[in-house]
Amino acid sequence: MPYWLLPHGVRLHLRGADVPGLLLIAAGAALYVVTAFGGFALRGKGTPAPIDPPKTLVVEGPYRVVRNPMYWAVVSVMLGEAVIFRSASLARLTAGLFISAYLFVVFYEEPTLRRKFGAQYEAYCQRVPRWLPRFGNKLD
Repeated sequence: MPYWLLPHGVRLHLRGADVPGLLLIAAGAALYVVTAFGGFALRGKGTPAPIDPPKTLVVEGPYRVVRNPMYWAVVSVMLGEAVIFRSASLARLTAGLFISAYLFVVFYEEPTLRRKFGAQYEAYCQRVPRWLPRFGNKLD
């Protein structure tokens, strides 16, 4: 979808100034693989999709430092694309996605997890921040 926002015929010609964008894309893609597959599929026995969510609360890996690393991953990739293509439209789309994710997390995801995992999720929320990573969290 982001490429639909670019002017027709835009071609990618990477330059040295594109390194930050490439790093954001690589980091975001790697984080997504670790969270979606390593976290949700392997540890949680589910998927990132709300129709088949993890069966157990995932608190390992990136989830030790921030509660929503998968959204960070997607936003990082999209922001990297905005940098590489020098696209204000992609940057606005990224901001819109983050706002949508924030609202989804606050009004759907967190209440659902509170109902499903109860005190275990509450304790996790006390130790791990929603959006800004905090390194060195102890979950044992």
